[in-house]
Amino acid sequence: MRCAGIDIGSRAIKLVVVENGTIVEHRQADTGYDPMAAARTLLQGVRYDRILATGYGRGQFEVDFDAPTVTEIKAHAAGARYFFPEATTVLDIGGQDSKAISMNDAGKVVKFEMNDRCAAGTGKFLEIMARSLGFSLEHFATEALGAEKDIQINSMCTVFAESEVTSLVARGEGRRNIALGLHKSVVRRAVGMLRRVAGDGPVVFSGGVAKNRCMHRLLEETLQQAVMRAEEPQMTGALGAALLVGREGSGAR
Repeated sequence: MRCAGIDIGSRAIKLVVVENGTIVEHRQADTGYDPMAAARTLLQGVRYDRILATGYGRGQFEVDFDAPTVTEIKAHAAGARYFFPEATTVLDIGGQDSKAISMNDAGKVVKFEMNDRCAAGTGKFLEIMARSLGFSLEHFATEALGAEKDIQINSMCTVFAESEVTSLVARGEGRRNIALGLHKSVVRRAVGMLRRVAGDGPVVFSGGVAKNRCMHRLLEETLQQAVMRAEEPQMTGALGAALLVGREGSGAR
């Protein structure tokens, strides 16, 4: 049986197809202004027997495609355990929210915390801060890793942080140093979430922000342990959805 999982995020739509426990196909596209149209395009030519949706757009997908849905919490937990069976904690940072998830030995979610009130500590925050410093998002992490020192960023509100960055640049502070300070501010927030939901144990970093090398390095330094991440960490939620729908239709309405 071929089972598909689709994660309709605020920035990108991810699709993973699993057959007999093996990933056989994965795709990604920008969410754009019409997520359902983007989803239809992404699904063209894809063969599957069941599909399960997750992500912020899962409710509309349920209506338009008559498909079951599952929370991002459960999806990321399942996807993380596929790659890292020993994992007990997942940190997922996406475009518009971040989540810390604690699991028991069986992989069941036992506790989680979510930041979904504003862009603070998310991929959107990093994107806006990169732009305010004149960096592309692709080079933001690289520039931060080249910093000689970090600059303390006091505000995590996107609007106030952007104003603070503008003031720091006007004072002559180095852009790389400010970039590192911004990354550290996000890491502090993420680690605080992790420590509130879980104790010591193997941690998986998932979501699009997990591709950011500076974030990954700072997390490991702050937690003082290795932080695992998949080769394509942004696919974790879609993978988890595909796995869950394959378990006798788990996650269906």
